[in-house]
Amino acid sequence: MPKAKGKSRRQKYSYNLNRKRLYRSARRRAAPRIACSHIRHAWDPTKSVAQNLAEMGLAEDPNKAVPIPRVLGMEVESNGRGQGKKIVRKPYVVNEMEYEASLPEKKSNTLSRDLIDYVRYMIQNHGENYKEMARDEKNYYQDTPKQIKRKINVYKNFYPEEYKDFVASLKQEKMDVQ
Repeated sequence: MPKAKGKSRRQKYSYNLNRKRLYRSARRRAAPRIACSHIRHAWDPTKSVAQNLAEMGLAEDPNKAVPIPRVLGMEVESNGRGQGKKIVRKPYVVNEMEYEASLPEKKSNTLSRDLIDYVRYMIQNHGENYKEMARDEKNYYQDTPKQIKRKINVYKNFYPEEYKDFVASLKQEKMDVQ
């Protein structure tokens, strides 16, 4: 199929187009990306960033919010400006953010099911003998005794109760066999 007639021609540069003005106006129109949902809901697009943050009781510039005093010898300098009282019109934003920050973190670290099965198999068949574990046929990745020991310790740290119950059940099985 033939190409369109004008497509193969080189594009001509337009000297009359002011690209700086176009670029600046596009940047001005773009709204700031806000990650926190509390701030996003309280944001007023008609106001500036500084005005929005001041209304919420947040600082635009952290260096101005908490000034670091300069130490010269034993003297502490302070800037002579007296900061006036700021009016916080949307205090709920800061309160919600503080509440969210005070919640405990959820541990999202888990081990894969394969690793758990591998460790349990090794402990069940070999106990604490890591050299024997390294020679086992189920050791597909050819882990060294130290690597296997490390994996078992990781399992102990992630699931301490489960590990204790597992070892207790193994001891119970040995007692039944004898």
